[in-house]
Amino acid sequence: MPSAGRAFTWRALFELRRRGIDFAYLVLHTGLSSYLDDELDRAHLASEEEYFLSEAAAEKINATRARGGRVIAGGTTVVRALESIAEADGRVQPAHAYTRLHIAGRHELKTVDGLLTGLHEPEASHLDLLSAFVPAEKIHAAYNGAIQQRYLWHEFGDLNLII
Repeated sequence: MPSAGRAFTWRALFELRRRGIDFAYLVLHTGLSSYLDDELDRAHLASEEEYFLSEAAAEKINATRARGGRVIAGGTTVVRALESIAEADGRVQPAHAYTRLHIAGRHELKTVDGLLTGLHEPEASHLDLLSAFVPAEKIHAAYNGAIQQRYLWHEFGDLNLII
């Protein structure tokens, strides 16, 4: 199960909806994080993950962007999928495909404005993805703080909002 979705109870989803926050659903078949040697080229070793974005979900995402709203991804795999099908203007089309997209600090995000994610192991490729949202120095400082506070990786409910 993708860990970013674990914290969403039905109660939390209903409360968000009551506050005017809408959802678009993406079907994911997630893979493993990549643990790589510094000597290896990370861009060529990103794991392949299957996704399906329906026409209704694509329309919701595009409508949100058109009215100036933010698209917040529920997990790193959602970011990879949406950014894989993003057009230059950030619009997305329905798709059933696979992504091998490796996202890191130099990646210019087109569709996704924010991310809900848990803590990933510092060696995981998922941590590279966070640097597309926030400078790597800030991410490493936050992770060092989490380690000092004895946070654990992939624990139920460990969710962070990165904008």
